[in-house]
Amino acid sequence: MNKDTMIEAIDLTKKFGEFTAVDKVSFSVGKGEIFGFLGANGAGKTTAMRMLCGLLRPSSGKATVAGFDIYQDPESVKRSIGYMSQKFSLYENLTVRENIRFYGGIYGVPKNALKQKTNVLIDKLGLEAEASKLVRSLPLGWRQKIAFSVAILHQPGIVFLDEPTGGVDPITRRQFWDMIYEAAESGITVFVTTHYMDEAEYCNRVSIMVDGVIAALDTPANLKAQYKAIDMDDVFFQLARGAKRGD
Repeated sequence: MNKDTMIEAIDLTKKFGEFTAVDKVSFSVGKGEIFGFLGANGAGKTTAMRMLCGLLRPSSGKATVAGFDIYQDPESVKRSIGYMSQKFSLYENLTVRENIRFYGGIYGVPKNALKQKTNVLIDKLGLEAEASKLVRSLPLGWRQKIAFSVAILHQPGIVFLDEPTGGVDPITRRQFWDMIYEAAESGITVFVTTHYMDEAEYCNRVSIMVDGVIAALDTPANLKAQYKAIDMDDVFFQLARGAKRGD
């Protein structure tokens, strides 16, 4: 494995009884790469992500994340990553400042550094006036920005984002992606799932899962050329229209 490889999966498989959710998936992701992991509902992408995060034990195959084996050392995997779930993942009955300090503590940020990091983050997000407000009082777009910022507060090697911009307006989505670019430029590997095919264009490379396997993996430009498509929507449709699995 190359020293700059942050994720490597070889024939990664997950079965639930007779059902194979993820079937011999293989790919690698480099340091600082923005890797789009796409697929319709039921394609197996969430199951694959949960295995890579150390939350679900594979049935077979191999994978390392941040240099740690997901079988042998899932706890080290968890300590080395950031994670933002599809559903809003902060505590709405805590203030902005309380959420940042709470999750910073969970991620192991030292107490003597956490206060400063909290203040820096609040200032960076322009939330000085909202820092003492309950998170539930803020617009969804701001909540998602806070959740992403908290997920990388401990400066992980990799951050996993599960449909982070769902339900967010287009302008805020673009601002969110500016934050993703900034994280990638700092060396953080970004592994992101999304239902928005225009967001696939922002990724360095994209994989598209269909019925538990990776049906395509390349740069957006190469995929559009390969499938003679005008955009990633068209690429996705060509690949997913033959899918046997769904919601």
